[in-house]
Amino acid sequence: MKTLIKNGLLIDPANAVQAKLNLVLEDDHVLGVTTEEPEADTIIDAAGQVVSPGFIDIHMHEDFVTPQGTLEQNENNAIFGCMLRMGVTTVLGGECGVNRYNPIQYLDIVDRDGAPVNVALLVGHSWLREAVGHTDKYSHVTDDELQAMVPLCRQALDAGCFGISYGMRYVPGIDRREFVTTARTCVSDRRLIAAHVRDDAAGIFAAGREFLDVACELGLPAEVSHIGSMAAFGQMEEFLQMIDAYRLNGLDVTCDCYPYYAFSTAIGSTTYDDGWLQRYHCDYDVVQICEGTYQGRRCTKAMFEEVRRTHPEYLTVCSVMREQEVDMALCNPGVMIGSDGILNHGQGHPRAAGAFPRVFSQFVRTGKLSLYEAVRKMTAMPAARMGISHKGNLAAGSDADVVIFNPHVIADGATFENPVLPGRGISHVLLGGQVAAQDCQVTQWHLGRSVRK
Repeated sequence: MKTLIKNGLLIDPANAVQAKLNLVLEDDHVLGVTTEEPEADTIIDAAGQVVSPGFIDIHMHEDFVTPQGTLEQNENNAIFGCMLRMGVTTVLGGECGVNRYNPIQYLDIVDRDGAPVNVALLVGHSWLREAVGHTDKYSHVTDDELQAMVPLCRQALDAGCFGISYGMRYVPGIDRREFVTTARTCVSDRRLIAAHVRDDAAGIFAAGREFLDVACELGLPAEVSHIGSMAAFGQMEEFLQMIDAYRLNGLDVTCDCYPYYAFSTAIGSTTYDDGWLQRYHCDYDVVQICEGTYQGRRCTKAMFEEVRRTHPEYLTVCSVMREQEVDMALCNPGVMIGSDGILNHGQGHPRAAGAFPRVFSQFVRTGKLSLYEAVRKMTAMPAARMGISHKGNLAAGSDADVVIFNPHVIADGATFENPVLPGRGISHVLLGGQVAAQDCQVTQWHLGRSVRK
């Protein structure tokens, strides 16, 4: 089947293109571009709109698996559906060391049942620990446990996982021995290592060096996760300089960031261990509860302690990041867009449903980023980081994953009160050449498949 997308402004930073061209798709791939209007089975008139490669979310947290062994796909709860509605066609999950499920089996479920988006995964270091029976996040693994983690990791990499993610903040018990041993499984084919590093705010520099020095030692590509929530407390300019120095000294390193000034994490996580008030120079009222009896309410000391004790899994939003420093990160050429989206059954931070359109409404239309650069940070950059040449571009032969949006209208709709509200201004999202979402509503839920290294 041929599809013609005509009259749009085609933006493809991977191929240095920004021009009015007609795009022709055939079945699940790009046939080519033309200035003419060839015959087609389906014609989409994109006049006044941008035609872009489907967005790639380099950092998100995948949907749960139900007790029946299927993906959670409720329209109001599923993060994959939220991704598709905002123009994302491929995601990289398993971030911050966390897999929702055995990653090999997860990819197989996606291929068996389909998903709203194409799904790639990292092997979560925390999952490896738990898989060998080590559940104490504060203690070191034994030598026997570490040796058992290595073949599990290798199996997941061989099954197509793109690398390993670490949540060093969330697993303080990880030491250099454990980090180096597990990361070494990526060396033979230079898989990616990504990390929520061990510390933030004033501790970000030592934490960054801990991660990046091992990447240098092993010669591995590195991704510093959600840099805004790590260094936007007065450290951003210096930390970006540090990253640039590593890059110029030979390390293949990039960062990701989301366009919000509040982070999100579970209230029982180590982020809120003793000392967090002093670290962020704040009081309890910076924390908003996303779930349960106190949903939507700002914390008091008593409320915080109660929920942390009784429901440590509940997500929170913490408003402590400096706006100008998040903006500085997002505008840095070495930083791409990653939503860090996470939902617990439909509750969480609006970044899960609004991050990508928000970049256009809050950064492009305000002059902080060019339209071309924003698209680059959502397509060519993450595709290059993952090493997937068939996605993130519109060259002939590439996958027919396409988003069509009005650059003057596109905006996020999700709020902290309702984090899954759809945005506006995205007329079509095509996955494998088929329309999967239209006018920010999902029309087909099962077109996505696994993306394997």
